[in-house]
Amino acid sequence: MVIYSGSCREFQDDVDTLQITETISRSYEQVFKRKVSPQEKRSWENSLSYMERAVRRSNAPDDCGILIEFNLPNTSRRIDFIITGEDAQQQKHLLIVELKQWERAEATKMDGVVETWFSHGKASVSHPSYQASGYRKFLCEFNEAIQTEGIRTKSCAYLHNYQEHDPEPLHDDVYRHYIEDSPIFLREDHHLLSRFITEHVGKGRGLDILYAVEHGTIRPSRKLIDAVGSLFTGNAFFTLIDEQKVLFELLKQRLCRSSKEVTVISGGPGTGKSVLSFNVLYALLKERRNAVLAAPNAAFREVMKSRLSQAGLKKKSRNLEDAFVLDAIITGSAGFLNVPDDSYDVIIVDEAHRLKDGTAYAYSGTSQVHDVIRAGKQVLLFADDNQMVRPEDIGSSQNIADAARSLGAKVHRHELQVQFRCSGMEGYINWLDHVLQIQDTGNFDGWDPSAFRFQVCGTPQEVHQQILARHGEGSYARMLAGYAWKWTSEREGNKHGEVCDVVIPEHGFDLPWNSRSARSTWAIDDSGMQQVGCIHTSQGLEFDYVGVIIGRDLQFDPASMKFHASWEDCRDNNGKKGLRNNPERLLKLIKNIYRTLMTRAMKGCYIYCC
Repeated sequence: MVIYSGSCREFQDDVDTLQITETISRSYEQVFKRKVSPQEKRSWENSLSYMERAVRRSNAPDDCGILIEFNLPNTSRRIDFIITGEDAQQQKHLLIVELKQWERAEATKMDGVVETWFSHGKASVSHPSYQASGYRKFLCEFNEAIQTEGIRTKSCAYLHNYQEHDPEPLHDDVYRHYIEDSPIFLREDHHLLSRFITEHVGKGRGLDILYAVEHGTIRPSRKLIDAVGSLFTGNAFFTLIDEQKVLFELLKQRLCRSSKEVTVISGGPGTGKSVLSFNVLYALLKERRNAVLAAPNAAFREVMKSRLSQAGLKKKSRNLEDAFVLDAIITGSAGFLNVPDDSYDVIIVDEAHRLKDGTAYAYSGTSQVHDVIRAGKQVLLFADDNQMVRPEDIGSSQNIADAARSLGAKVHRHELQVQFRCSGMEGYINWLDHVLQIQDTGNFDGWDPSAFRFQVCGTPQEVHQQILARHGEGSYARMLAGYAWKWTSEREGNKHGEVCDVVIPEHGFDLPWNSRSARSTWAIDDSGMQQVGCIHTSQGLEFDYVGVIIGRDLQFDPASMKFHASWEDCRDNNGKKGLRNNPERLLKLIKNIYRTLMTRAMKGCYIYCC
């Protein structure tokens, strides 16, 4: 998907006649079905006038190709500027230019990360050279024309408003590796950028290259497939057992068909949905299918990407070291809104019960269920209706099936039943469903306590002590709680979990919620042991042990033997929106939250009830 495509001559004429911004804006609104912000228009007008001067000074021939706002395959990210052409040796080139409006920055000790200022304040972001390199590598991994037609790629960053400082933070030695790969040009370096353009595309003949890249088939490279495969080999987490293996083989055959079909796989916590989803993804990549795994929960996908990256480093598989490449195969669920119909061979959705409706924050569509099914030829969704925890969650098995039929897709249903979490204690989950009055179960009397430990503690300190003890023994353990306490904002000084929000005064207990700066990776962050995670930082993940604090949002009346939800004590504003007068719906969602929290563990669960 591209917003602007043309020859070098056409680009220069559009800038000279002041038409470039309006041309791009019209195309943008046609593609994305939404208005362009004034800020983005100003950004284009400013940056593209600087790029036009750099291109003109380079004496780039009229038949070089220009692409602006080129959408990276399988993502919502866009490359600012691409110019195509041949060098003096008649070698085909594609040159990526990442444009920035920055005026100042600060170096950090984090790899490839700098700090700069935006209208809302200072933020940590990728170094421009790192970003440019990542986009180039990403494009090379997924655009078949680049892989097969001998097109060489180069990248750079141009900060046209940025006056060099002494010393210059962006040139700090910690970023040397990235700058060597993708040079960074500041305000005074415009002549160097022009020379860089001349060196790589100075002989023109770029329109055929532009056409090949713009229309190139989206297909994972063999190098990427090998890299992904190295992470699966010998990794026990991805081992398929019994019914998982049978269903995996069936899905491999079905998902290679060209017909429009939707497969819904339901299963409770710990039935191996995620293991199966990742195995299917790898199998499709090996067949060089344009496949992607989408996960609505940011914490789940970021933890999985982190684990894959770490496995790649351990196995010296540097092809997956770059986050941009992993983003191509593991993505969020909001990016399918304006994707053309059937763009993907296969879309796999893990945690599909968390797909959103139009009330969700930062999502401008009406149904992510419809978006996903429309964008994929074959769509595979893993769902557990009892893990829907907000009113905006619409990914129930029935809603998915209804949406599929409305879009003309054939529907298949399967269910995973074998329990792999909670030490395989199906009795524990049945008991939990019965106790929480989620459903009456025929088998709720108990389980083997030596295999899975469940303990109600008298104080929250005792829960935390148990978790610390299990962690000290080498187990993977975390504290969790229902969203029954305020989460102090970053603006109020709570970026890194500085404020102890989870307070139980009758026991003198206080701990902070999970850090805002590491909310997506809190589950594997060292600081997480002294913080409390919530449903949004733990759903989809599994631990050896969990300690769960049940807040005052869920209350029990011993006289009626019934639960009820406290709207006032639920502090998740999006989770209770519109439910003040719908106590039954609120109660169901809050019970789902606690059921989900108490089924995150493999070996044991400790709880305290407020």
